[in-house]
Amino acid sequence: MRYTLRQLSYFVAAGETGSVKRAAEQVHISQPSVSAAISHLESELNVQLFIRHHAQGLSLTPSGKRLLRTAKDLLRDAYAIYDVANSANTMVAGPINVGCFRTLSPLILPDLWKGFAASYPDAQMHVTEGSEAALIDGLRNAQIDIALTYAIHLTPDLEFLPLVELPTYVLLAADHPLAAKGAVRLEEIASLPFVLLDLPLSREYFLGLFERNGLAPHLIAETQSVDTLRSYVASGIGFSLMTARPRDTFASNGKPLAYVALEGDHPTMTVGLASLKELRRARIVDVFIAHCREIITDGNIPGMLFDAKGSGTSSRF
Repeated sequence: MRYTLRQLSYFVAAGETGSVKRAAEQVHISQPSVSAAISHLESELNVQLFIRHHAQGLSLTPSGKRLLRTAKDLLRDAYAIYDVANSANTMVAGPINVGCFRTLSPLILPDLWKGFAASYPDAQMHVTEGSEAALIDGLRNAQIDIALTYAIHLTPDLEFLPLVELPTYVLLAADHPLAAKGAVRLEEIASLPFVLLDLPLSREYFLGLFERNGLAPHLIAETQSVDTLRSYVASGIGFSLMTARPRDTFASNGKPLAYVALEGDHPTMTVGLASLKELRRARIVDVFIAHCREIITDGNIPGMLFDAKGSGTSSRF
């Protein structure tokens, strides 16, 4: 055998990202090293693996697609050697590919990653941020081992471990007349200008709250950016509904915000870990799951303020 597992891993990174540059960033190596590994495999196997597009990256040939699936299986089996070694001692080592829903990643992921790396310095954690659909695709394609996300559109081929429930709250400018209240009802605010977080999962959830109560929101603005939404609200353009509560209660424009509980019996958003049922989990993934269960609990979520019962206490800064 005149190729190495490292060369295969570089090929897999290029095949998944469609770019030598992004592959090099993912595996923390130079671009020429990735290109050299691909060239070596093509020469050794006597097959073209990629079509090179000028300024547009790479696309896999049919042979490349078949090799990508085989290479990923081979690498997964090779890394299972770590499990054999780890079972005989307390060391946790090897790669783990973690996906994270993009609105959760800036809040939860930094402390989660730092703590995991500190506890298990021989683990190599790779992170992918994305939408719910992108994370599910990543799990099914074995690009992601485990995904931190919401339990909304989970299908039977996925396993989900719930970690914490996030109640909906009302996001207001700090000087809004309702900011001083302990809690507000949806009926009180439905006629006020509403700023919607226009992400596939979030849009459906928040608009569904109004629909379930026979209400129609006064929609004044939509944005796919949480930072932009918070700045709109802080400037008094409208209110919003959110579940994740950043500890930083100032918007990016420097203006303060208030978090007020939403009164009533409304469904919560469940944050947890999704994985593919048919994929045998490596020990490092089980250790990461245990780490998440220890770190993410009711009232103790990295990067967030949290009212576990949605009790109505407001946060005004």
